[in-house]
Amino acid sequence: MIWIQEEVRLEPRSRGFHLVTREVERAVPRLSEIRVGIAHVFIKHTSASLTLNENASPDVRSDFESWFNEAVPEDFAAWTHTTEGPDDMPAHVKASLLGPALTLPVRDGSFDVGTWQGIYLCEHRDRGGSRRLVVTAFGDSSD
Repeated sequence: MIWIQEEVRLEPRSRGFHLVTREVERAVPRLSEIRVGIAHVFIKHTSASLTLNENASPDVRSDFESWFNEAVPEDFAAWTHTTEGPDDMPAHVKASLLGPALTLPVRDGSFDVGTWQGIYLCEHRDRGGSRRLVVTAFGDSSD
């Protein structure tokens, strides 16, 4: 049994939904040591989130952003947490709806997701800055 834990720093990205699957895998090189196992990917922020979805069409990511902006508007009159800007409280709500973590299978050293699936960094702030993930993986060694 092997255990791995790495903190992954993602460069700042614009508001939206961004594919980061390969970037996360590259940042955890010891993932290659796992033949079969589980990886937990956790984002250490309250205004960004993670989800797993379509990795081929950029329209899907654009549509996600459009839907979330309509569903959780910045100009909602009942917001009281407004000191950090109009995009902050909606970002917290969006992050809570999607969640801070994913649990993924690992097979032969990489995430064993479907052909059309990828990890999204969901950046809900206009200028969210760099984001930190913690990847904890365990499983049977490839040896």
